Amino acid sequence: MIRVLLADDENLIRTALAALLALEEDLDVVAQAASGAEALAMARAHNPDVAVLDLQMPDRDGISVAAELTTTMPGCATVIVTGHGRAGHLKRALSAGVRGFLPKTVSAAVLTDVVRTVHRGGRYVDPQLAAEAISAGDSPLTPREADVLELAAGGAPVEEIAARAHLSPGTVRNYLSAAAAKLGAPNRHAAVEIARRHGWV
Repeated sequence: MIRVLLADDENLIRTALAALLALEEDLDVVAQAASGAEALAMARAHNPDVAVLDLQMPDRDGISVAAELTTTMPGCATVIVTGHGRAGHLKRALSAGVRGFLPKTVSAAVLTDVVRTVHRGGRYVDPQLAAEAISAGDSPLTPREADVLELAAGGAPVEEIAARAHLSPGTVRNYLSAAAAKLGAPNRHAAVEIARRHGWV
């Protein structure tokens, strides 16, 4: 029996997935979560074999949750499902140790096959997302530039970003300026949009 954790902040989608997976004789949904923090807590409590994580949750994204699970619970394989996958998301996910990456448009049969595949130690990447990732190229941003740009996404002032990133305001301005220049953006707001469109933040 493969023990599965489901994490998605949309209750209808999560409960529907749980009902579909429960129809399979070899799958057992042992826990559900509506946020990244809850997913980590449920994983510690239930020790699942596979965690199926939504890419975007309110408190943290599925990739960062997957990275933590890969480090702290290496026996738990992770799968990311997303409503809007981008090439950059896929590359970040694979770097974080994610073993499966697929859009929410796949059939229940594909999802159950992916859960079994990653549990056996295999990998699955949606073919269209894989092709887009190859053609998109790598992010020009350094990890620190991407972090600062992500903090700027909500329109926070430089001082707030600096406090959250534990940097000086001048350093934050330098990172934002460098990111905008690398992305060919006229300002940080446009830089955020470009980076998001490619899945680099």
